[in-house]
Amino acid sequence: MSDAQPPSPDESRDGEPSRDADAAFARARRVVVTRRVAIAGGLTLLGLGGGALLYRQARRSDGPDGAWVPLAPIVPGPLPSAVPTSPAAEPPGLDTTLAVWAHADDDIIFANPALAGAIRSGGTVRAVYVTAGDAGRGLVYAEKREAGIRAAYDCMRGSTAPWATTQIELHSGARVTRFVPSDDPRLSITVLRLADGNLDAKGFPSTGSAGLTQLINGTTSTLHPIDGAPEYTLAMLTATLAELADAARPQRVSTNVPHGSAYAHGDHPDHSAVGSLMRAIVPTVGIPAAAVSYFVGYPSKREPANVTGALLDDKVDIYETYAAHDPVVTCENASACLAQPGFGQWLRRSYAKSDDELRLT
Repeated sequence: MSDAQPPSPDESRDGEPSRDADAAFARARRVVVTRRVAIAGGLTLLGLGGGALLYRQARRSDGPDGAWVPLAPIVPGPLPSAVPTSPAAEPPGLDTTLAVWAHADDDIIFANPALAGAIRSGGTVRAVYVTAGDAGRGLVYAEKREAGIRAAYDCMRGSTAPWATTQIELHSGARVTRFVPSDDPRLSITVLRLADGNLDAKGFPSTGSAGLTQLINGTTSTLHPIDGAPEYTLAMLTATLAELADAARPQRVSTNVPHGSAYAHGDHPDHSAVGSLMRAIVPTVGIPAAAVSYFVGYPSKREPANVTGALLDDKVDIYETYAAHDPVVTCENASACLAQPGFGQWLRRSYAKSDDELRLT
């Protein structure tokens, strides 16, 4: 997502009242997750879109902004006239949402409380994370983020039953990893683990200084998943996302804001790339434009706060559960989470835009 200067643990919630007794009781019932990750000398702030650019922006009071770089139009190939059943197909669910994001935490930061509401109302959610969000740190760090998002889903669904892990070979030629709760098949998380593109859209040296922006713009012909899965061409990536979308059979789609939107200026380039990919792909699998919600990312910090009270308390609980697994953004209590530059502003906001509201340029 972004960097965050480690806040002081005793900073307040800007005068907000304490949780009420019911919220405190619910929080106490939640599975206790270790809130601290021991790192000599304190919290390291070089990940999540990191590197030197991220570190330089760490002290910004409102969090970082991503670089604005051109992005070529995306023209996905047509689906075959007779599409075979994908190995990624899952049992049909009620009120299915396909949620496709650049990083594992985009949804709980930008799309909550809508995501939690969908899960708790009994809806089916098929989440897909396109990049590993690895910040050039490798697979071990990416897997910590994946563990964090599974814990956040446990918090939203009210269960800590184990998740099954499978690798799936798609018709597109991609190999993806899927996690499904053993007690709740209406939810799934699928990860492609493509290299993080960095805040400057130039990637990281450890992963070939390339990311989604270069793949879309044609300055690199292939992009490697960090787990050793087969490399992606742009055609293979669009085919993979189309296959996963078709397999989910969703009633609605949630994703990042696309590059051409006025709401994308200052966003992480990976967010813009994924939003643009999905906007190009959904028509090819018969999903109407009206069914897609694009959630504003980093630039939401400049909009009025619209998540308050019990909804904010719950959103912060979910984020704190995720952050306990992520050594870059770990925050030991709600006040500390809300004091993080960028994250505190984003957690207090959630803005979904329809296709007609994107203000495309």
